Amino acid sequence: MTDLPAADLRAALDVLDAASTVTVLCHVQPDADTIGSGLALAIALDRRGASVQVAFAAPSRLPDSMVGLPGTEFVTAPDEVRTEVDLVVTVDAGSRERLGSLGDRLDGAVSLVIDHHRSNTFYGTHHLVDASAESTTAVVAALFDAAGIVVDRDLAHCLFAGLVTDTGSFRWVRPGSHLLAERLLATGIDGAAITRSLLDTHPFGWLPMLGRVLGSARLLPDAAGARGLVYAVVRLDDVGGLRSEEIESVVDIVRTTAEAEVAAVFKENDRGWSVSLRSKSAVDVSTTATTLGGGGHRFSAGYTVTGDVDEAVAALVAALE
Repeated sequence: MTDLPAADLRAALDVLDAASTVTVLCHVQPDADTIGSGLALAIALDRRGASVQVAFAAPSRLPDSMVGLPGTEFVTAPDEVRTEVDLVVTVDAGSRERLGSLGDRLDGAVSLVIDHHRSNTFYGTHHLVDASAESTTAVVAALFDAAGIVVDRDLAHCLFAGLVTDTGSFRWVRPGSHLLAERLLATGIDGAAITRSLLDTHPFGWLPMLGRVLGSARLLPDAAGARGLVYAVVRLDDVGGLRSEEIESVVDIVRTTAEAEVAAVFKENDRGWSVSLRSKSAVDVSTTATTLGGGGHRFSAGYTVTGDVDEAVAALVAALE
């Protein structure tokens, strides 16, 4: 659920209503919140006659765990995204940089940023940002309610995908989270099957990868103000042919370490390292990530860095002090 003022919702709806051609941009390495938000918007806009494309800059195709979401017919390859439209909408992207190579679609365009990240940089021409919302799909649900749009099974499926993943299967909720979930489930969607597909289904190769990566884990009990930091390293040689969602899942295993308030996973890529941060209750990792050039939520954030991984670990330890 969200705390958005009615005036903010109305202003966003006015921008959407005025557009006949819309591009919805999701962030790179998309998760179910950005894709679920994008597809739900695309379905709703298409129903009222708008021409819609949904796109993300990388990777080259939709993650396998999300191919069953309604509205995937709107997903468009990056090189086929129109350069001129009435409106560009970004979903779940806290900064222009999170759009990767498609960030240039904002140049000279009317744009609406829909998000729930505390670190959002307000980089569009219009904004609908609620940092208290559990997910960006919760913000989209509030937008639909303000517009009088009936949330049917297809819309509910997309919205639930973002809600269940960004709350960690409802481990991190706020008042109203379960009420929204109940509304969505009441449409007849299979919440258990959606959750299993998004969070609990991995190929066998995930298991030996975990063995290698978890073997790299290190505990620094004096870090984060003596609250403890645990980190692991995922090197390119560890990845093989695994999907991005398998790699992203590692941090949620590392974070279960009892002796550490903060967990980090350093994931090697062609440009350096992508770092995922998680905390339990006492440390705002969005502040840490912002200091290091990234952003995110209080208990879930990330950033990218180049250079040696030992230097990157040292920089993280310093930022946590």
